[in-house]
Amino acid sequence: MNTNFEKDSNPKKDQSKNIIIIVLVLLVIISGIKLYTDYVDRTKKTEEILLLSTENNELNQRLDSVTYQLELRIKEIEKLGGDVKALEAVRDQMIAERNSNKQRSAAEIASLNGKINNLNNLIAQKDQEILELRAANQQLFAENQDLKNTQAEIEEEVAQLNIQKQNLQAKVDVASMLKAEKISIAAVNSRGKERVETTKDFKNRQIERLKVSFNLADNKVAEKGPRNVYVQILDPKGQPIFDVAKGSGTFMINGQEQFYTVRQDLIFDNTNQELIFYYEKGTDYVSGNHEVRIFIDNYPAGSKTFTVK
Repeated sequence: MNTNFEKDSNPKKDQSKNIIIIVLVLLVIISGIKLYTDYVDRTKKTEEILLLSTENNELNQRLDSVTYQLELRIKEIEKLGGDVKALEAVRDQMIAERNSNKQRSAAEIASLNGKINNLNNLIAQKDQEILELRAANQQLFAENQDLKNTQAEIEEEVAQLNIQKQNLQAKVDVASMLKAEKISIAAVNSRGKERVETTKDFKNRQIERLKVSFNLADNKVAEKGPRNVYVQILDPKGQPIFDVAKGSGTFMINGQEQFYTVRQDLIFDNTNQELIFYYEKGTDYVSGNHEVRIFIDNYPAGSKTFTVK
């Protein structure tokens, strides 16, 4: 009996062992599949990271390139007198983006690449603007035969144009200066009798007052309006005759303070206005040649001499 039972129980044990082996094999297979899929995921992620890193590096190179190209255009347009504020703002944005240490996502990389493409189009537009600016400058070169088509000569041309402008303004300033004409000097004695310098030399007893008269010459360039008119009488040694108590004072001529003998204010209207000045010295004039100088504002307008015996 026992022998038969043992024989019947062996197949069951073998079957159990087979099941365990199958389960273990399945577990090994599942683990292997899991390890493989994990490996594939890690490999894919690693490849994505490497791809993003590569794309970021390439993007940084493109940012460097477009920034350099923008800088070239900015310098060229500045030299040609164009407006570069907008380009400078774009350049600064690209520099800030390039200096950013963050790892960009694929969407950010795509967005920046789009911006770079747009910037390349902008650079092409600026190249056309540079050509137009150069053409405009070349037109100026044609009007000025002494200049050549180089940037240094463009700067020289600008300097020459400024000098010409200053010279023209100086000519206008000179042309607008008022002139005294028909200058007459007379000695007025105590009875009011006048002796003009063309008659003969003056004597001190004849000079109770000195009368200086003249007209303002026609000048259509000069601006109408208020003027300060000064008369300066110089003695034979070239020293101004003045008396502050009788209206004399100082004014500036060529950056230097000088005394004037008498002065008047008037409103210039270009009507050949006549001005008359009287000066009562109170003491004798020194014998010799005297000079009367007339100044309007801060420039000389005329002069005449007289002699006292």
